Amino acid sequence: MSEPKKLYIKTYGCQMNVYDSERMAETLGGQGYVETKSPDDADMILLNTCHIREKAAEKVYSELGRFKGLKAEKPDLKIGVAGCVAQAEGEEIMRRQPLVDLVVGPQSYHRLPEMEAKTRNGAKALDTDFPEEDKFEKLKNRPKAKRGPTAFLTVQEGCDKFCAFCVVPYTRGAEVSRPADRIVREAQDLVERGVREITLLGQNVNAYHGAGPNGDMTLAGLIWELNKVDGLERIRFTTSHPNDMADDLIEAHGTCDKLMPYLHLPVQSGSDRILKRMNRSHTAESYLRLIERIRAARPDIVMSGDFIVGFPEETDEDFQATMDLVEQVKYGYAYSFKYSTRPGTPAAERPQVDPAAADERLQRLQALITQHQREIQDDMVGRKVRVLFEKTGRLPGQMVGKSEYLHSVHVSDADVAIGELRAVEITGSGANSLAGILV
Repeated sequence: MSEPKKLYIKTYGCQMNVYDSERMAETLGGQGYVETKSPDDADMILLNTCHIREKAAEKVYSELGRFKGLKAEKPDLKIGVAGCVAQAEGEEIMRRQPLVDLVVGPQSYHRLPEMEAKTRNGAKALDTDFPEEDKFEKLKNRPKAKRGPTAFLTVQEGCDKFCAFCVVPYTRGAEVSRPADRIVREAQDLVERGVREITLLGQNVNAYHGAGPNGDMTLAGLIWELNKVDGLERIRFTTSHPNDMADDLIEAHGTCDKLMPYLHLPVQSGSDRILKRMNRSHTAESYLRLIERIRAARPDIVMSGDFIVGFPEETDEDFQATMDLVEQVKYGYAYSFKYSTRPGTPAAERPQVDPAAADERLQRLQALITQHQREIQDDMVGRKVRVLFEKTGRLPGQMVGKSEYLHSVHVSDADVAIGELRAVEITGSGANSLAGILV
């Protein structure tokens, strides 16, 4: 019996890329590949790329350059580029880096077996189409390996919002939602393989409108269907747009036991002028009123957000409006970035903010976010939470998991196994985690 071929995947960017990498590994598992943690002993290297950050393509070319020596030592080594940079750059990747054998976009990775076979015959393989067939259905007969207690599940892809800073509509395409019954089947399959918590993924996940038994189903309707799955204990979703936070989804946060009290709802800026320039289609006031409604439905919910600092033409007054909004919302988590140009987007052509001013604003914003995050964590001390244990900690006898609020919680000297969901009393708050004891 021949030895299995080894696959090394390096994943960049969002949770959806993590999900896609898992699917690619399972797809190539059917071709005899097993994953390895090192590129040095791989028979195939795949870079699953993200196009969100500045100079994303250049970073991919730099990474590929590191494999030249390895390719020279192992001529049969196959190197592929997947994901959003692959979609955006296409055959340009092969032109600039001849060592690349395979380029596949995020909508075509179900075709990897055929593409891999083509490279084994000495040819190059390129597929950046937006195919009509459902890639998820093409993958449903993949090998079924045991899973950890948490998993991502893609329910929606693409985006129709065309924010001025974002490349997603160009690399992932228009909004497409998977049929509800197929999502429920995949969730049931994940539970059978050991999963207890599922995070529903989409570039604009709360715009979900997949086919259900009685017409299109909303995200709230899908969550209620998943709520019926025996063995599934927790449901989360990300990433949402304020304009698609419908009444039934707000209500679900207050009434659905399995839907966790955590919500990632990016606002990007607190300035109405900048929001308009971003093509965000909401105002700071409408966002704040939305937060009020969500907290009325679920008072203990922890909010998370995204912010872009130094967006083209942002003034000190615009930035102060963002600081004011953050002060009102008080996020438990937030991701903040200095604006960087994405070629091909409208904002890239506009007057840019002085980098030093943007750096200073980002530091101030992150300091305020960190202050609120720590205050919310400190308020957890003395409370009882439910922790889903996911892994061993760094110290002997230590176990680590996530609370319903997505806080990382560690307990020591506890008789608890990975995958267990246990009540924990919080006894301490650190910089980025909580400590507790089993109740």
